[in-house]
Amino acid sequence: MNDLTHHAAVRSQQRGIPPLIIDLVIDYGRMIQRGGASVFFLDKSTRRILKKNIGTIAYNRLNDLLDAYVVMSSDGSIITMGKHYKRLKH
Repeated sequence: MNDLTHHAAVRSQQRGIPPLIIDLVIDYGRMIQRGGASVFFLDKSTRRILKKNIGTIAYNRLNDLLDAYVVMSSDGSIITMGKHYKRLKH
């Protein structure tokens, strides 16, 4: 897992996003650039790939957590994270 800023560690705990989900979102997610930072999230196609790689049972157990997004700075540290409730515009 990448380095978390203090802010990101607090947000992870507040929002109930475990390190496993952070890693999956970064490894499998789609990335867009926003204001000098990279935002990672899972869209329909990346979720399909994730489900194929980890299996249906594991995917179904993690499904409620997969609406997370991760914001990473240009130096690779994770700035913040959250759960999106609306579609991210790219």
